[in-house]
Amino acid sequence: MQKGEFTIVGARQYKRSSHIHWIMSHIWSYKLYVIGFVVGTIISNVLNSLIPLIIGSVFNDVLKVSRLEALLLPTVLILLGMVLIRGVTGLFATYAIEFIAEYVERNVRDELYQSLLSKSQSFYNRQRVGDVMALATNDIRQINMLVNPGINLIFDALMNLLVPLSVIGFLNVQLLLVPLLFVIAFIISLLDFSRRIGPSFGQMRQQFGVMNSTLTETINGIETVQSAVQEKQEFAKFAVQARKYRNLYVQNGKLQGSYLPLLLLALALAGSFLHGMILYTHGELSLGNFVAFLSLVILLSYTASVSLSSFVQIHLGLAGAGRILKLMNDDTAIDENRDGYSAPIQGEVVFEQVFFSYGSSRTLKDLSFRVEKGQTIAIVGQTGEGKTTLTKLVNRIYDTDSGRILIDGVDIREWDLARLRSQIATIEQDIFLFSKSIEQNITFGLDKRLDRKSVEQVAREAQAHDFIMEFKDGYETVIGERGVTLSGGQRQRLAIARALLTDPRILILDDATSAVDSATEDAIQKALNRVQQGRTTLLITNRLSQIRCADKVLVLQRGELVDQGTHAELLARCELYRRIFAHYEEMHEHEYAGKVKEEQMKWDLSSRD
Repeated sequence: MQKGEFTIVGARQYKRSSHIHWIMSHIWSYKLYVIGFVVGTIISNVLNSLIPLIIGSVFNDVLKVSRLEALLLPTVLILLGMVLIRGVTGLFATYAIEFIAEYVERNVRDELYQSLLSKSQSFYNRQRVGDVMALATNDIRQINMLVNPGINLIFDALMNLLVPLSVIGFLNVQLLLVPLLFVIAFIISLLDFSRRIGPSFGQMRQQFGVMNSTLTETINGIETVQSAVQEKQEFAKFAVQARKYRNLYVQNGKLQGSYLPLLLLALALAGSFLHGMILYTHGELSLGNFVAFLSLVILLSYTASVSLSSFVQIHLGLAGAGRILKLMNDDTAIDENRDGYSAPIQGEVVFEQVFFSYGSSRTLKDLSFRVEKGQTIAIVGQTGEGKTTLTKLVNRIYDTDSGRILIDGVDIREWDLARLRSQIATIEQDIFLFSKSIEQNITFGLDKRLDRKSVEQVAREAQAHDFIMEFKDGYETVIGERGVTLSGGQRQRLAIARALLTDPRILILDDATSAVDSATEDAIQKALNRVQQGRTTLLITNRLSQIRCADKVLVLQRGELVDQGTHAELLARCELYRRIFAHYEEMHEHEYAGKVKEEQMKWDLSSRD
């Protein structure tokens, strides 16, 4: 079983040694339906091949019997009964394979979604969203088509080949000459076609994912595209990818155009007729058996005609299955450790010689420090020094390359991941909100339903209640995807309310009040000060008041911990900290001056009124 950040207890496990084994293990999980499909298809084809045999027998009897009335009624009744049974068994087989196809599609989609939920952030850093979306929609649908009509037609065609050949051999072994030559040539051409067409479908599915990624990226960044007047350039970029997909599609069509079995079938029909006539004229074959033989050979045309479409569906499905399985088998470095350490967090955090890098780029180097229970630690440094990365190691969004992080004296890799993360709350600059109601966004992360009073209480503490009530539907207001219908400050206040509601033991604030005005910031800071009491807080900010009030300040430069201590201690001994702090003061003065100017303009306008 693969490692992952999330698994479902008791979920069915499928073989992932290859994409064919994986698909077959999905199909075989519905054994009774598979057996029903196989039996129904065999019976249907046996009856289908026996009908020409009966008709040929009638031809022979007609030549011997003077009164046809006595022969006609029993023959019609027998044929009618066989057709009805064939119809019922065929319908049952079709129902069984369709049931399998729909449930396999559902199970594959569930398995893929669970796999995506279990992947670490480092996995998503190297994935294109559009490609993943193509896998989760189009490629999974191709797996459904692989089962039905793909496997359905292939097995039906195989039975439609073997059963008539068996009946032909029963009529006269000599009649097998041409059909067997056809089967040999058919198999050789089919193997060659499969060898050439398989890679083509793989390239098509790959390019479809690239094209879809280009589209998704443009749609997600449409505001930036339009603001920079880059519509023409983005259209040209998409057109290039669409043209590549079209060219691969045309190339695939040419390969399908070189499909030989239909030509081989025409030769087989002509050869069978000639061979049958020779045997008939030499008295080695009766007229009735000759008619039955030709009818059985014509049945082989079904195999030749449907094999192209069925092979196309199977290769498309296998190409999609290969891409999906490759993504799911891309193991994550982080394990949920369901049986790991689980206890209420007290709040002590210790870094011991921690190194971390994004790929080949070293981000954090030899970090060692201790945070006591309930302390507030400010992390300062210029942009790109690794401040946010440091906080993401605490709740194992990423794992360290070397060294270890301890919470309450226990290595975080030994903690139950869900239990660890449920007691750590993070409020960042870039707030992600779901396209759900405001109440659902605030309570996101809780396993239980809270009453409205509790939700309103945390919203008031986060200074969000007033603007929520300005909406027509209040807390039931459904916000746009990613919260685009809210301002930056409103999104941050909802995120703060969400964090307050989870009652975290460790609080991570990554410039959490950057998008609010001064008055709102002061009110929110009072709420944060209350929630910080008795909780360990890691604070990334350029707000001077917050830095001064921190119990300890960590100074980072190029991913290394240059110094640590109180604000006063660092001002006295750390030249880098003095420069950083002076820079923050300058920023604060510019910000303050801008706000004073803005207030003065508002005052002037109101005075004129």
